[in-house]
Amino acid sequence: MKRHWFHFSAPSTFYSLAGRMTPWFLALAVITGLISLYWGFFETPDRLGGSNPQKEYYRIIFVHVGSAWMSMWLYVVVAGWSALGLVFNTRLSYMMAVSVAPTGAIFTFLALFTGAFWGKPSWGTWWDWDPRLTSELVLFFLYVGYLALHSAIDDARRADRAAALLAIVGLVMVPVIFWSINCPDPNQCAALHQRSSMSDIDGNILFGMLGLTFAFWMYSFATSFMRVRSIILEREADTTWVAEQLQKEGVR
Repeated sequence: MKRHWFHFSAPSTFYSLAGRMTPWFLALAVITGLISLYWGFFETPDRLGGSNPQKEYYRIIFVHVGSAWMSMWLYVVVAGWSALGLVFNTRLSYMMAVSVAPTGAIFTFLALFTGAFWGKPSWGTWWDWDPRLTSELVLFFLYVGYLALHSAIDDARRADRAAALLAIVGLVMVPVIFWSINCPDPNQCAALHQRSSMSDIDGNILFGMLGLTFAFWMYSFATSFMRVRSIILEREADTTWVAEQLQKEGVR
């Protein structure tokens, strides 16, 4: 069993596994994403807008909440793979961390972008330097810093280790963001952004929100697997198995 588990820890074997799994994750992302968007925008009119069409902007929660959740979760994944790479010195762990980070940065930017569109009609401003918004912005800078640091170092092994250390240190921002959103005492974290209120959400709205979050999750798998396959080919370019694989795929 152990041998079977570690079988896919080698880049050569994981490359094929990732290639087989990517279409399934993409299909799940597209199907659940379309269903959830339809449900959120067309099956919840009375609950979101009602007789006041100005409140239709609340539909942005279907994208905003899921992207904010994924921004935090994917950073934990990046830090987790980075830690595995540092502890066990596994090449694939570093590759996975680098492949997940761009998708995490995209979701963090999407959370900030949709949050701004929410904030303008809700609060009268595109941005406010409150702890909930600012901590998410810092998380975006951590993603960008991780990617910039990794690309700035020519030696891949040194780049992996340096970026991994940054990712692990920056992990402290995830509980900070979670605390700012779920802070029980409003006097401790006064902010325009409302607190998390999952228990108060109507089930019809929750279905669309969680469905789109699942679609984002499947999309993250698909894009990370596609990206890690490219990284594996780049780093293993001088190996025999890559030459054989490319010949099989008709690249050479």
